[in-house]
Amino acid sequence: MKQTPCFLFVMYGIIKSMAQQYRHSNTSISLVNYHFVWIPRRRRPVLKDMIAERLKELLYEKAKALNIEIIALEIQSDHVHMFVNVLPTIAPFQIMFRLKGYTARILRKEFPQLMRLPSMWTTSYFVSTAGNVSSETIKKYIEAQSKK
Repeated sequence: MKQTPCFLFVMYGIIKSMAQQYRHSNTSISLVNYHFVWIPRRRRPVLKDMIAERLKELLYEKAKALNIEIIALEIQSDHVHMFVNVLPTIAPFQIMFRLKGYTARILRKEFPQLMRLPSMWTTSYFVSTAGNVSSETIKKYIEAQSKK
C-alpha cells in the first residue's frame, strides 16, 4: 500500500506520527482530506471543560461509525477545527449534518445549560479540501489555534 510522507501531529500534548494512507475500495483509490470549522449558535463560548471533552469523545465515536479518520481536532471555547480523511462516497455536507446532529442531540441531553441556546450549532460551517501537499499547512494552522 502506497503511503504519503510522514509528519508529526501535536494534539493535546501528545505527539503521534500520522502516515496518511490511500484508501482502497472495490472501485477506487483515494486520498480525500477536508478541513472543517464550525461554531456554536451565536458563537457562545460554551465548549469548555467537560463539554469540550465530551464533544471530543462524541466526534471520535461518530467519525468511527462513518468510517472517517480524524487527523487533527482542536476544540476552542467558541469554535471547532477538524481535519479529516474520508472516502469519496460521503459529501462534506453529509459529514457536517451527521456530526452536528449527533453531537447536539447528546450534548444538550447531558448538559442542560446548553438548552438555553436555540440550537447547539449554527447551520453554517467552513470546509476546505486539502490534498497531501497542503496537509502540513492545515495541521500547523489548527495547532496554532490553541496558542491564541
